[in-house]
Amino acid sequence: MRLTRGREIVMVRFRGVEAMNAETKRKPVRKAVLPAAGLGTRFLPATKAQPKEMLPVVDKPLIQYSVEECVDSGIENIIIVTGRGKHAIEDHFDAAPELENFLERKGKQDQANMVREISDLVRFSYTRQKVPLGLGHAVLEARDMVDEEPFAILLGDVIMTGPEPATRQLIEIYEATGQGVIAVVPVPREQVSLYGIVDTEPPVEHNGRTIYRIRDLVEKPSPEEAPSTLAVVGRYVLPPEIFTYLEHTKPGRGGEIQLTDALRQLAKERGLWAYVWEGKSYDAGDKLGFLQATVELALENPDFGEAFRDWLRSLKP
Repeated sequence: MRLTRGREIVMVRFRGVEAMNAETKRKPVRKAVLPAAGLGTRFLPATKAQPKEMLPVVDKPLIQYSVEECVDSGIENIIIVTGRGKHAIEDHFDAAPELENFLERKGKQDQANMVREISDLVRFSYTRQKVPLGLGHAVLEARDMVDEEPFAILLGDVIMTGPEPATRQLIEIYEATGQGVIAVVPVPREQVSLYGIVDTEPPVEHNGRTIYRIRDLVEKPSPEEAPSTLAVVGRYVLPPEIFTYLEHTKPGRGGEIQLTDALRQLAKERGLWAYVWEGKSYDAGDKLGFLQATVELALENPDFGEAFRDWLRSLKP
């Protein structure tokens, strides 16, 4: 009996250590994937010869907003999935010693520093999506670079602003729960057909944040069929197992592999959470959203925001 009791105590202690070690060994979120291989057809003809991701929103290219969000969230390595005609993205985040030297010779040290800081923001890696086969396929192309680590996904045509970066909040939820999490925002019911919509269990409080366990995701449902009005907005933190689901996801409409289909399986088999983003989000991949982002971010600019506001007020209705 004494030996048996001792064995039981040892086993209990072992299980406790095992659980503690599993918690300790949970890998941190160090990498982010930015899919940027799309053709940008909604912005033709502006995107005929330049990537949509390089269109300027006030004074920065669209994709730089996502990169800066990654940096502010503690991401160490950004993997950008590109395609044909996307060299401008790599050039933008590469060092430009000739330009830096030229600016310094002209006495424009502030501009030289700004150019230098862009290439020093974070470590960049690139991979190509040779054929545009959907968002899920683009993410799958980054598999070897992500390796067996959890990672963030940021859609570069979505700008999200707030007191705390959206990606950082998702990372904190992932590290606390050990399960994937995506950002959602409430939208008017008449607009649910424009988004992926989540079907969730009742909300729970977790470290002061309201999160929802996802039962399912529905891509662009009708207002009558939508299970909620919480729309997916292009920020995800996911475990590496998502690649296995993507690998076995069958192509859908247009022969594309959809990330949503893989997320549905992840939610059912391993668990997936939704976090309601409380800041602002702009769908800058849409012309109206792009203009809204440009105007609102310009109004917040400390250098010319007030002058721009005065000019807007002067316009006749």
